[in-house]
Amino acid sequence: MTARPDILCIGSVLWDVIGRAPAVMRVGSDVPGRITRIPGGVAMNIAMALKRFGQRPALLTAIGQDEEGHDLVAAARAHGLITDYVYRSDDLPTDVYMAIEGANGLVAAIADAHSLEAAGAKILRPLEDGRLGSAVAPFAGSVALDGNLTIGLLAEVAESPLLARADLRVAPASPGKADRLQPLLSAPHATLYVNLEEANILTHARHETAPAAAEALVAAGAARVLVTDGGALAAEAGPNGLLTARPPEVLVTRVTGAGDTFMAAHIAAEAAGEGPQEALQAALAAAAAYVSGGVPS
Repeated sequence: MTARPDILCIGSVLWDVIGRAPAVMRVGSDVPGRITRIPGGVAMNIAMALKRFGQRPALLTAIGQDEEGHDLVAAARAHGLITDYVYRSDDLPTDVYMAIEGANGLVAAIADAHSLEAAGAKILRPLEDGRLGSAVAPFAGSVALDGNLTIGLLAEVAESPLLARADLRVAPASPGKADRLQPLLSAPHATLYVNLEEANILTHARHETAPAAAEALVAAGAARVLVTDGGALAAEAGPNGLLTARPPEVLVTRVTGAGDTFMAAHIAAEAAGEGPQEALQAALAAAAAYVSGGVPS
């Protein structure tokens, strides 16, 4: 019997192929380093982090029936994630993300999430066929949603009665896809997690600080937002007013997955009953521990 999940993680689940080098890198750099393949994707990263924080996440995504897909599902199960609701495609390959990181942070990345985009609304079938919910009894729990879905599907999610009762937590897949979140910007049951660059894209402005960007997003119609800015001041704006906190100072050894860790830690802290300020500080501490290498990938 499938365990009942505490939270649904909807979006990209793929293989992360990441090259890391200890040197400062620029375009054209050719340096020695290490290349790894680990389970990744925004939804997967959030789900793995939520599991570390004591939650029971279920994945709603598309994974191919190829060898890479079988390996990925096995890896997800090994991490304690619920995979029973994953859409397994016979004709779509398993997606992949490739990144290069140096001592100066992320140098370049390419996300190939075309299979997730092609699967579209098929990944949401468990929300309407009775397994997780239906039109007459919509899912009423927490949902972590990522911006790797198409803008059309994100717009559908924003208005769908299937998720109208859900506590919707939303993260862009990357700054390049931040604009996809526009349909969710005014959803009354959505909390957005963005960095300063993504906030500026959504507001079509150039705010210098996370607090200014957070207030601008609320002014633009967002119900609640959390904005991070690397090692600088982070902010939350919404029903609790404006809250700010500064992350701990750490030596940065990696960046891919930091935002997902922040989001998962914040969700888990609130689920555990932490107050708004305490949850924000707990999330920043968890993200700092992650980028410093103190948390396993």
